[in-house]
Amino acid sequence: MDTEVKPNKIKTIRPETLEFIILYNQLKGKAFNSNAQLAEALGFNNASSITEIIKSRQNIDPEKLKIFKDKYGDFLIGKKNTVNSENTMIARSSEGIPMYEIIATATGVEVYNDINDKEPVGHMNFPGIEDCDFALPVWGHSMYPYLENGCWVALKIIHDKKILPGEVYYIEWGDYRMYKRLLAGDSEDEVIAHSDNVTEMIGNRLKYSPFVVKIADIKKLCLVKDIHKKHNH
Repeated sequence: MDTEVKPNKIKTIRPETLEFIILYNQLKGKAFNSNAQLAEALGFNNASSITEIIKSRQNIDPEKLKIFKDKYGDFLIGKKNTVNSENTMIARSSEGIPMYEIIATATGVEVYNDINDKEPVGHMNFPGIEDCDFALPVWGHSMYPYLENGCWVALKIIHDKKILPGEVYYIEWGDYRMYKRLLAGDSEDEVIAHSDNVTEMIGNRLKYSPFVVKIADIKKLCLVKDIHKKHNH
């Protein structure tokens, strides 16, 4: 039976209640459309129970939170709305942002394995990455010395495709997924994907040559916000 509705806010909001409120605000309109729909899914008698929790008038039962996370887990870790989807909703809990382990092929242009449906291998949490969405590792040397092979990068999804020329981004376009410094192109609808490593050569040509990308062809654009470099012991 649902707990009695209280007119005022409770004195102590338990951690599971705070987590539920955060996830509720992230997923409403995506995983569910109304409090009535959510109440039915969680086994509450009516929608007012959800309202009371959201307004901090009562705490959620831990078992209800577990049901909530189990039912909508695909949305929380980006399994249905994956990190390759513009509608990605990744839960930024107190654990930090999810870290996805991917590798790159050993080519002149690093082409990362598809991270679609990948499970997080851990979480990254330190000051300065609160507004980031997820973290990926760096494999290869095309962006050396700015990005070293093996370091982890905190990324923020740029939904409106507004690019700041000169900044480093993780981009997905065509069948390619890579880190590149994006420079202004000859026209407003394109950018130049530049590699910081200009020392490695094949014959008399750069191993990591710059190339032009149409902005409209970029499927995912993520700004590099922070870098966690591996330590040498």
